Amino acid sequence: MALRTSTLWKLLGLAGVVGVAATGAITLRNERRRRDYSPEEIRSVLHERYARAVAARDGTEEVPLTEVPMSAKTRIRRLLRRVRSRR
Repeated sequence: MALRTSTLWKLLGLAGVVGVAATGAITLRNERRRRDYSPEEIRSVLHERYARAVAARDGTEEVPLTEVPMSAKTRIRRLLRRVRSRR
């Protein structure tokens, strides 16, 4: 059964709309995950990346990291994020 040209264009348009909607949903999900991080968590991750880059550049295996204590608020947020992600 041959498709008419108009039907083909309608299907192509519908596929495009579905693709845009899916891309928007994925972007929104990633944005929510990104905003879940507290400034302290982002800062600690950036410090860790920097320390690893410096260690790799110097050729040492030792990564000079100082432990940044987490606040109670940060611990609760992490716990809630883990619980939400399991659903």
